[in-house]
Amino acid sequence: MNPTIPDKLFFKIGEVAEISGVEQHVLRYWEDEFDFLKPNKNRSGQRLYQRKDVEVVLEIKHLLYEEKYTIAGAKQRLKEIRKRGTQLDFAFDRERFEGWKESMRKGLQDILKILDKGKA
Repeated sequence: MNPTIPDKLFFKIGEVAEISGVEQHVLRYWEDEFDFLKPNKNRSGQRLYQRKDVEVVLEIKHLLYEEKYTIAGAKQRLKEIRKRGTQLDFAFDRERFEGWKESMRKGLQDILKILDKGKA
């Protein structure tokens, strides 16, 4: 099951841990290991992740836990993706697209049925 990221500007580390299913100490470790995962900090030093940071956390988790990359391998893979200038390929985005596509297909079929009834 892929997590849904709430629609808000900033997330505290506890919220990111809950969304991603990754412990807070692991998130802090990943910040040290992955140069591009650098959440802002407020005046009191609390981490404030943006949506893009949460998406990166989910991609790192996917590479490490599902694709079984090592930390070094995940760094290299993400570096390749960033070098090409493409956005990260998130598995949950593909699933969301497939759901949207199916919903649109059904909606169009319903419209065609209505139009066919109008011809009769």
